[in-house]
Amino acid sequence: MQLAIIGTGYVGLVTGTCFAETGNDVMCIDINEDKIRQLKDGKSPIYEPGLDILLERNIKERRLQFTTSLQDGIRDAQVIFLALPTPPGKDGAADLQYVLDVAAQLSTLITSYKVIVNKSTVPVGTAEKVAAVMAQKLDRSLFDVVSNPEFLREGVAVEDFLKPDRVVIGTSSEKAKKLMDELYQPFVRQGNPIYFMDERSSEMTKYAANAYLAMRISFMNEMANLCEKAGANVDWVRVGIGSDSRIGKRFLFPGVGYGGSCFPKDVQALAQTAREMDYDFRIVNTVMGVNEHQKTRLGKKIKELFGSDLSGKIFALWGLAFKPETDDIREAPALYLIEELLEAGAQVKVFDPEAMENVKRIYGDKILFATDQYDAVSGADALTIVTEWSEFRNPDFKRINELLKNPVIFDGRNVYTLEKMEDLGFYYESIGRKVVHQQLKDKIALPETTIIRERGTLD
Repeated sequence: MQLAIIGTGYVGLVTGTCFAETGNDVMCIDINEDKIRQLKDGKSPIYEPGLDILLERNIKERRLQFTTSLQDGIRDAQVIFLALPTPPGKDGAADLQYVLDVAAQLSTLITSYKVIVNKSTVPVGTAEKVAAVMAQKLDRSLFDVVSNPEFLREGVAVEDFLKPDRVVIGTSSEKAKKLMDELYQPFVRQGNPIYFMDERSSEMTKYAANAYLAMRISFMNEMANLCEKAGANVDWVRVGIGSDSRIGKRFLFPGVGYGGSCFPKDVQALAQTAREMDYDFRIVNTVMGVNEHQKTRLGKKIKELFGSDLSGKIFALWGLAFKPETDDIREAPALYLIEELLEAGAQVKVFDPEAMENVKRIYGDKILFATDQYDAVSGADALTIVTEWSEFRNPDFKRINELLKNPVIFDGRNVYTLEKMEDLGFYYESIGRKVVHQQLKDKIALPETTIIRERGTLD
């Protein structure tokens, strides 16, 4: 099938590349000339495991091409995907400017029947708005507008696309339904469903899914905070409730809040949709408040130990991306912690396997960028873990102990077991669990203290 993908951001590039992998001829379109030039050379502008291999293969086979010309890009396409930004406005509502602008342009270029697919995450009623804009200059028989939300997880997006749990398609057109069914059949050969529904229900499904997952995360973060006060261990609580088949195990890990390109934006947009319809969506509003509070948890723990004035202190920070296996730092909790530490007068030394360049563009020389994870902890007063990259899970603790001024670790993702930290002798604070070696607190807080020797087996 001949496809056009308008927008080569995260969703557009993964979508286009994966469709090409199943034999379709795909033309990806973007106004960013530098990005298109880079893609033509086979270089992905984003980090996503496995994407570079598929990109190279499908460019070589000429199933995947790139252009800055909208007219050339859509000329032969049977289906046109809109994978455009929908950033939140000041009121939290998704900004449809880019989507509607492209829809208006398409209405002047289309000369034969095409299916226009909203792949971007858009509010309820957007398919109707796109159709209305296009119908101003284009005969209604020449197009159908379909809603096809994406459910990709950054870090495993290629696998999610090639082997989806489900495909959701909103359309009232039998003609469009037949084309979309044909397009997605190669991805559901193992029996996973394609759900056809009306456009508005499809649009709402995307927001409902992300808001529900965000709610689970926020619920566990609240439980973790309560566990700290009650003397319970949130790890056991998570295991205990996750074994209930009605609840399940996923999205129950507490931490320092959710971030990324989807959850924050989509939860805000759903809340705004509710307000526009004069509905008080109290759970969603609470989820947003809980998440904002949770992003400050590590900063508060650090200040409780070292004091509110952190002048002269250096803090190592492992992990900048909002989650492992991506370089995406949008709404990343690490950025909130960096701001809080800088405002308190501290110096921050960071390391992340993939997201360093993105953070450099924001902070420049305001923070220090380490060459590796051990360089980050060298001379630091404490280590803080914000993103649970695999390489942080089993580091050389003896080396960390020798490089740190104090044997102090703040773990925002509960990467290590309490038993291990007990054995190693670190002062260790995590989320929803007891403080390990709390007896060291008074010595760490002494202004002149630089090295503490009560380090368990590390000596």
